[in-house]
Amino acid sequence: MENFRIAMVKRFQIVLMSCAFLAVIDLHSGAAQEIGQFQHWLELSAADQSYADLANEIGRTEAFLEFLGEGSVVFRDGLGPIDALEEYRTNEQEADELTWESHYIDVSRDGDLGLTAGPYEAIDPTQDDPYFFGHLVSIWKKNEGRWELMADMAAGIPGFLSLNVEPDFEDTRPILEETAHPVMATAEDNTMQSLIDADNLFGRSINFRGGQRALLRFGLESTRVYLPGMAPAIGADAASSVYGAYLDDQLSPTNPINLTHMGGFLSTSKEMGYTYGIMEANIGEAAVLDEDGRYFQSSYLRQWRFKNNNEWRIAVEVLRPLN
Repeated sequence: MENFRIAMVKRFQIVLMSCAFLAVIDLHSGAAQEIGQFQHWLELSAADQSYADLANEIGRTEAFLEFLGEGSVVFRDGLGPIDALEEYRTNEQEADELTWESHYIDVSRDGDLGLTAGPYEAIDPTQDDPYFFGHLVSIWKKNEGRWELMADMAAGIPGFLSLNVEPDFEDTRPILEETAHPVMATAEDNTMQSLIDADNLFGRSINFRGGQRALLRFGLESTRVYLPGMAPAIGADAASSVYGAYLDDQLSPTNPINLTHMGGFLSTSKEMGYTYGIMEANIGEAAVLDEDGRYFQSSYLRQWRFKNNNEWRIAVEVLRPLN
């Protein structure tokens, strides 16, 4: 009996030592993962700044052609997303000057997909009031070691915005904490199709729940929303409130929204993705029109994170009216 007790004590000690060893390994793994994430973050920050500096030096069109990747899109009024390379290679662009700085950056674990966002200033000398301000949200993808611009969307606002901002990695930590463990994210059933399904389901949820409740259901606690005429809304409560205020007055049960998914990308680490397309209200006798007699029609650009509950959740939402 005594020998049995001694054996059990030794076995328990071995278990404790093993658990401690695994905890140390997990701690070191987490620390290494964060260092890698921060390095990716720094690389994207540098690429975005190089892009902004080049636009100041040689103009927006030439800078775009230097950074745009294959399959990239730009968003045009009345058209929605169109092929960016074809647009900038074949069509004459507006001569306005565009200056911007990032105040927020997010990047995937594998460092192949990222997002930058921040204030911009545009100057169009042909206008009586030549200054325009807003927020620019850009999607980036790494191709053969080089960051390429895949999409960006501007949300204009009335008034003035300062460009005296800098991104901070601490602002990205909350979203990383909500993101699924690598093992969960790389599950076989977590695919681009599952991201597309989440995109379409969110569109249907807006009709069923309204914009505010839909974003509360499908957004992260650290969700960011960039809407025309508004400052960025950060956090689930603020983001869902302004999103609902923007959408719900323009929609009704007899005038539901249709979402048309048009493209996107999934990171190789499968915990970050983006989608884009068009959301518009049905046109008919029951259509809800704004004060200018227009119905709701908007391009959307949406960044997603795979959450630790095995669901895709919205990290950043940007809308740009088409009409």
